[in-house]
Amino acid sequence: MSQAINTRFGRTIILPTPEEDAAITAAALSDPEALPLTDEEWELVRPLLRRGRPVSANPIVFTAIRLDPEILEAFKGSGRGWQTRMNAALKDWLNTHSPSDAALKSSSFSPGKYSLAWT
Repeated sequence: MSQAINTRFGRTIILPTPEEDAAITAAALSDPEALPLTDEEWELVRPLLRRGRPVSANPIVFTAIRLDPEILEAFKGSGRGWQTRMNAALKDWLNTHSPSDAALKSSSFSPGKYSLAWT
């Protein structure tokens, strides 16, 4: 008699009987192109098995900054990937400006003018 398992998502999985399981295993083992891995082969594969996002050679650094609401809304309103686009915009800005520019001092801020303070 087959056994059934109900998942938390409401699906029912019917498990094979021991006889069906033996027949399935025998059929799989008889296929020369689908031989199971040996314990030694699994040991070689295990270090390569990784879950999640791959490790970057240049990891992004987490930080928290304060932005004007309209700047944040404009980038977020552009859809998925807004943080990547904001990073690209800041990189582009650094191509034409230097953090040591006098305009970057916090005292140079005036209403309506956006500036960055490098302190």
